[in-house]
Amino acid sequence: MIIHSLLDTDLYKFTMMQVVLHHFPGARVEYRFKCRNPGIDLAQFAGQIRDEVRSLCSLQFRDAELAYLRSMRFIKSDFVDFLGLFRLNEKYINIIPQPSGELEIRIKGPWLHTILFEIPVLAIVNEVYFRNTQKRPDIEEGRRRLETKIAQLQDAGLSDLKIADYGTRRRFAKDWHEEVLRTLTARLGAVTPPAAVQAQPGARLPQLAGTSNVLYAMKLGLIPLGTMAHEYLQACQALGPRLRDSQICGFESWAREYRGDLGIALSDVYGMSAFLCDFDLYFCKLFDGVRHDSGDPFQWGERMLAHYTANRVDPRTKTLIFSDGLTVPRTIELYQQFRGRCQLAFGIGTNLTNDLGYEPLQIVIKMIHCNDQPVAKLSDTPSKNMCEDEKYLAYLRQVFEIEQPAA
Repeated sequence: MIIHSLLDTDLYKFTMMQVVLHHFPGARVEYRFKCRNPGIDLAQFAGQIRDEVRSLCSLQFRDAELAYLRSMRFIKSDFVDFLGLFRLNEKYINIIPQPSGELEIRIKGPWLHTILFEIPVLAIVNEVYFRNTQKRPDIEEGRRRLETKIAQLQDAGLSDLKIADYGTRRRFAKDWHEEVLRTLTARLGAVTPPAAVQAQPGARLPQLAGTSNVLYAMKLGLIPLGTMAHEYLQACQALGPRLRDSQICGFESWAREYRGDLGIALSDVYGMSAFLCDFDLYFCKLFDGVRHDSGDPFQWGERMLAHYTANRVDPRTKTLIFSDGLTVPRTIELYQQFRGRCQLAFGIGTNLTNDLGYEPLQIVIKMIHCNDQPVAKLSDTPSKNMCEDEKYLAYLRQVFEIEQPAA
């Protein structure tokens, strides 16, 4: 089977799940799957995907996995105890092939018991699709492309440029994902706390900052990376005191839970302008930095630096994380523009773990309801918007004073 461990997911699923346990344990949610590639027939693979999901729902956390989670400074003991009893329940997920060839996947139930479905289900859909459509994959081509990326990163002028793997959900296959990480670790060097302390003058600095995948972080000795995702701030639309304050409520709940740890805020659930309105001096100082995930990254970075400066915060003390559809050449361009002006981090996903010469699937699973209320994401890239209720979308734009995009 494709998924062998419940750790085979992104760290931010656990960091958000802990907040759900402690702050919103009664929340009920619904997620919907979407494939953005036109003309892809995923319906024919529904049976195989169901079998994989059934296997996923049979998994439990092993003692060594729980011990690994418990070793993280920001993971609390009662949450690990809860995970020791946890299993995904198949009754909360429905996989329905459509006559059009589209695949409908809906996940509905308690947030605490459904939050861990997203990443492994997306990884399952990807691997089932590619193992059926590329029965003899060109792994050598993937290796050649990976070597090209490594050569670009090893350029003499880029020694302090670090990348991270964010590619679990859209990977070609789990075995290829592991090979990519092992190759990057061997060729670029991986950042670890001891290495950061013991680096010798003149020695080449490691350039792999870590991975979002918790299983491979544990297995390969890498740093697990991640904080919050869109679903967290979306859910706050239904869980906060009032809609206009939902983004503020989300950031404050996060700060209460982590007390200074995991201080990276996500900026594009309501668009950049609405984010900056709420991300005032208090949050500029409280959070370590901000993550970009839609819109023009160069414009976004300049706006963030200007915003910090306007709030009398030195941008050089803050981190900008870029993670939207990055390639290595684009990463280098961003690095060259912002180097020395702030702390930088780059999360590369599909281009690392699914670049073998085949068109990757652009698939997502997004929250669409929380406590029976619609929730939405208003991305700076309109194609990334996701909401099934146009009236609610219009209301959200009105509340946050967001202009309707041009047709």
